[in-house]
Amino acid sequence: MSLYNRNMPQNNYESSAFGGAFEQSAQREATSARATFVKQTYQLLAASLLAATAGAYIGTNSASLLSGGAYWIAVIAEFACLFGLMYARKNAKLALILLFAFTFISGLVLGPTLARYIGAGMGNVITQAFLMTTVAFGGLSVFAMNTKRDFSAMGKFLFIALIVIVVASLINIFVGSSMLSLAVSGAGALIFSGYILYDTQNIIRGAYDSPVLAAVSLYLDILNLFISLLHILGALNNNK
Repeated sequence: MSLYNRNMPQNNYESSAFGGAFEQSAQREATSARATFVKQTYQLLAASLLAATAGAYIGTNSASLLSGGAYWIAVIAEFACLFGLMYARKNAKLALILLFAFTFISGLVLGPTLARYIGAGMGNVITQAFLMTTVAFGGLSVFAMNTKRDFSAMGKFLFIALIVIVVASLINIFVGSSMLSLAVSGAGALIFSGYILYDTQNIIRGAYDSPVLAAVSLYLDILNLFISLLHILGALNNNK
């Protein structure tokens, strides 16, 4: 009995040590997998931005071809690729094809808008919007990765706010108010800045099951922030 009692603490210690080592190993593997996921996401985001830039370049220089029916066909193709991407996320190859098709076409669709700014002598506005978007994205991403604040509760609020500005934009098609347009753009800039914080934390915390979906979420945040800033700067430039 004395031998049995003497050995029991040792066995418990060995079991505890083994369990602790196993947990530490599992944590290291989970951390490594998450780091790989984040790396893949930002690599895909960078590639997506290059595809969008190529599309925007072609769209800007071929704006006359993207008018009327051709423009709306491109818009429909853009949404088709985006929705297809949501359903194809389990198929890695197809998801990648749809990701780059979507980002390229979205750049193509943006081209005529950029061409109008350039044609009106406001090419500097495009550069300013691009630089502001880059700085905002970088700053917000670093903040979201390092802060202890939890932005997960922002999801519902951001979605509701997004619906509101979409409705306001549709109303403004018929109203044609420059003030409402500026207000929508300002709200859009704030909302998509919030989405950058929200999506970045979701990515680093493992809320996404696919780096392709994570990348396209950040891409949409960047694209819409850029468009919002472009409209704001364009309106301010016209008022000078």
